[in-house]
Amino acid sequence: MSSLKEYLEGYAGGVKSLLTGMSTSMKVFCQKKITEQYPENRHTTLHIPERHRALLTLPADEEGNHKCIACGLCQMNCPNGTIKLTTEMRETEEGKKKKVLVKYEYNLGSCMFCMLCVNVCPHDAIKFTNNFENAVFEKDKLVLTLNKK
Repeated sequence: MSSLKEYLEGYAGGVKSLLTGMSTSMKVFCQKKITEQYPENRHTTLHIPERHRALLTLPADEEGNHKCIACGLCQMNCPNGTIKLTTEMRETEEGKKKKVLVKYEYNLGSCMFCMLCVNVCPHDAIKFTNNFENAVFEKDKLVLTLNKK
């Protein structure tokens, strides 16, 4: 008699568990769908948050000049060596020597988007953009030169 009672209790517990799972599934099934139809909607309804960190850029003004003064703080603060600056000393018209940026290399493949480089820049010369479509087939294409005019 006790084995029949245990069997019925186990059966009732299984049915209760099944109904709980089915009710949860039906609640989720009836909710509004939030799936984005990417890539069809990338220019219409796709919303990327403003603070999303996707690609490092070196913004330029109307004349094509960058704000970067080649101080190297971004390179020093990058935890995994993503940024490589090539600089040289040039003489100005007044006869003073000035450090000038020759090449600003950024390796997107090793960047961990920590934003330490952006936060430490004294002249707001580098920023992250929302451009998240950066997939490539060759790893070499992830090394970008940001100071192109």
